Amino acid sequence: MAAKQQPRIAVLLPCYNEEAAIAATVEGFRRALPEATVYVYDNNSRDRTREVAAAAGAVVRSETQQGKGRVVRRMFADVEADVYIMADGDLTYDPAATPEMVDMVLTEELDMVVGTRRHEAVEAYRGGHVLGNKLFTNLLAGLFGRSFTDIFSGYRAFSRRFVKSFPVLSEGFEIETEISVHALELRMPVGEIETRYLARPEGSHSKLSTFRDGWRILKTIVTLYRIERPVLFFGGIGLLLLLAALFLAVPLVVTYAQTGLVPRFPTAILVTGMTIVAVLCFFAGLILDTVTRGRREMRRLAYLSQPAPNANGQV
Repeated sequence: MAAKQQPRIAVLLPCYNEEAAIAATVEGFRRALPEATVYVYDNNSRDRTREVAAAAGAVVRSETQQGKGRVVRRMFADVEADVYIMADGDLTYDPAATPEMVDMVLTEELDMVVGTRRHEAVEAYRGGHVLGNKLFTNLLAGLFGRSFTDIFSGYRAFSRRFVKSFPVLSEGFEIETEISVHALELRMPVGEIETRYLARPEGSHSKLSTFRDGWRILKTIVTLYRIERPVLFFGGIGLLLLLAALFLAVPLVVTYAQTGLVPRFPTAILVTGMTIVAVLCFFAGLILDTVTRGRREMRRLAYLSQPAPNANGQV
């Protein structure tokens, strides 16, 4: 009997100016998963991130287009593995949780495991970020029917199926939102595991802007809802326009019933225009829904073209 093939495991660390933390991060993941290859993708760092990561034993590559989403797109396209671990290079995620995340992907045949953050230091996770995370998590659940406990966690394990079927569109920190929606829309088997979230070491600074990136994340959620739920999105706009048109039309109808006259022609024209636009919105939603179903089927076929985790007897 042939020996069981060991799974190829890749640890992916997108980095930007993480000289102070990258060595310890790489060493932590190498200790937790000695069989894994640790990749550091440098995103135009102005410090010695590349040199320090290489000295720590990582495979160092570059992505010159700025933005975490662009780095993730490059990592997912270039790296070949059976199980992927994605984390940040700032030493905030606990590498000790990685073996359990890999085991969940393989033994339970999951396509994604999210490392939900349990912050143990006040400086590790600002209160505004906690509130924003809860608001956006609930918004995602309301729009798409399901969600995750921590949709913004950058600590995740993926199957090859997930990585090679994921058409990355995001450019920045909204990438975690897009990843979550991709899993929800294809109804992938997913799991969660609670992990420690640590404070950054001295010399490492967060690149996340609370308001700027929060606004970009909100726009991403609305855009993904428009793309994935066109009937509800455009139908909702059409319904609002129709209700407004009916509200404006009531006095006109009452006046016409009493006098046989339509004294406010501008309002009548406005009502007619709003009704036409409402009908067009309904039909636009129906047409775009057909397009969305076709795109979803293509993604599903790309997903099914890859073997399931543990499908070859891997352990």
